[in-house]
Amino acid sequence: MPDYNDIPKPEPKEIDEKNALALRHLIEDAILRGRPNGDERCDNCLYYLNPDAEFEYCWHQKIRILVGGDWWCQWWESIESQ
Repeated sequence: MPDYNDIPKPEPKEIDEKNALALRHLIEDAILRGRPNGDERCDNCLYYLNPDAEFEYCWHQKIRILVGGDWWCQWWESIESQ
């Protein structure tokens, strides 16, 4: 059984810095908000993989990340527009 006092503090690795930089670029390119835009929100968007989930994968080619159901981005698209 590990002693939790022996576990070192997490330190960012090179891959973490790379990922943070990539996400910063994504944020600069996208208008991604943690709140809906009127009736438009991720969980009623075509690209939200499972509309019943509180958090889900967005498969839009410019985002492709985990998002919240109440979030919104500029690429929101109605499910009916399929």
